[in-house]
Amino acid sequence: MVLLLVVAVLMVSYASSMRAFLDQRSHMAQLRASIAESQTNIEQLEREKQRWEDPAYVELQARERFGWVMPGEIGFQVIDANGKPLTEGPSLTDPDAAPDFDRPEWWQTAWSSVEVAGKPERVSQKRPADRIQPPAEPRKRIG
Repeated sequence: MVLLLVVAVLMVSYASSMRAFLDQRSHMAQLRASIAESQTNIEQLEREKQRWEDPAYVELQARERFGWVMPGEIGFQVIDANGKPLTEGPSLTDPDAAPDFDRPEWWQTAWSSVEVAGKPERVSQKRPADRIQPPAEPRKRIG
């Protein structure tokens, strides 16, 4: 009986320790995810900072946001049929954010053409001349 009581007390103490261990592991996983998200945000902000160091990007932002033009240029604004200005204009995109196209590589396309050439489609055995139907009645000449 005493032995059973000791084993039960040990199991309860180990169970509470195990629960605390599992809680700490989940908290650590959440912290790691938070750190990864923060690092991603830092990288995005660093890229944005590098873009602002480019004179062409600064010039584009000045043109878009403030409508500024360079000396000697003539500023104008495009309006729609209702007389309201169109706000869309050219912009520089982040080169790292270029879309990945799901096109196959050139060698995959070349190899697929080799595979298709090795497996020709079946062609019907009828000759084109056999498919031509003669006219039902000869035409009469009027003359």
